[in-house]
Amino acid sequence: MPAPSSHWIPPIAPSGAARMAAVRRVPVWPLPVWPLSVRPLGRAVAGGQLLLRLLILGIALLGTAAAPCPARAESPPADWLREWPNTDFTRAAVPFSEIISGGPPKDGIPAITAPEFLRASAETALDPREPVITLELPGAEPRAYPIRYFIWHEIVNDEVAGVPVAVTYCPLCNSAIVFDRRVDGRTLEFGVTGKLRHSDMIMYDRQTESWWQQALGEGIVGHYMGRRLRPLTSWMESWAEFRARNPRGLVMAQPSANRPYGQNPYTRYDSARFPFLYNGEMPPHGIPPLMRVVRVGKRAWTLERLRKEGEIHEAGLVISWHPGQASPLDRNAIAEGRDIGTIRVRDEAGHDVVHDLMFAFAFHAFFPDGEWMLGH
Repeated sequence: MPAPSSHWIPPIAPSGAARMAAVRRVPVWPLPVWPLSVRPLGRAVAGGQLLLRLLILGIALLGTAAAPCPARAESPPADWLREWPNTDFTRAAVPFSEIISGGPPKDGIPAITAPEFLRASAETALDPREPVITLELPGAEPRAYPIRYFIWHEIVNDEVAGVPVAVTYCPLCNSAIVFDRRVDGRTLEFGVTGKLRHSDMIMYDRQTESWWQQALGEGIVGHYMGRRLRPLTSWMESWAEFRARNPRGLVMAQPSANRPYGQNPYTRYDSARFPFLYNGEMPPHGIPPLMRVVRVGKRAWTLERLRKEGEIHEAGLVISWHPGQASPLDRNAIAEGRDIGTIRVRDEAGHDVVHDLMFAFAFHAFFPDGEWMLGH
């Protein structure tokens, strides 16, 4: 299959009933107990609503999920070899048993390359409270990437002031990070494998088909095993905040794919009791697994603490919180999501600092020896 462009659309998913029947036939791992506020998936899909919900959430445990993955010392599953003939599976930094299918196949969630933009003043579809990923590189016009598009595409390959960037968002762990796409002078283009590790998206580069852990920017399988992408300073804020600060800034235009942009297929996910497709250890200190935490390096501050204190001065950082940004993982309409506020992380000189706003379970999974900044 040729590499998908920004106009490539995967085949339409089977009906919700067919997918639920497939789930009953292939019970591979225990699914989390969803809170009562989550509507039954069958009803959510009925009537033509969000036909791709189950595809994106990975409930269809087909193909690669049909059998447990072997350990790294063994050969990878045969279907991996068929789907990924160019991936060097002799080079792996993690056990294959930690990698599972999220449901969609390779490129089933189509990344976007070379997106189009319009002036902030010309954008009329976005609600003021909707979250965007903001990228303000030196010498470049500020750019906003609406989360409503990343819910359905997860990766955007762009170039800003001569810097090739990958703007990434994993809804299952709420990790939003922008990376420089260059490795050893070579520019990579990224897509979505359809696989997860610790409920976090595994990306791949189209040049070598190496697999990369999105939350870390680290190559975990293939030619680039052990290599790290350079994260760039970015942050999530409301569309209103970006537009007020950058009235002549650029905002990513709506892709041409047939998706219900502005709707959230992960309804009430960030208030669920347990993460989706995650079997790891839960966070310590009684912290809810789907609590958002600000990660800077190997330190984490909970959103709950930031809400209470408003601004924290610790570890040479100034971390601030103020209201006004909707959660993209709460209500069916992103614009109606509950207010989770906006975080800014700066050093003591006032310069923005690379950080991530991820769920607590993901921080604990990828940084088991990380420091929890509880303020006690």
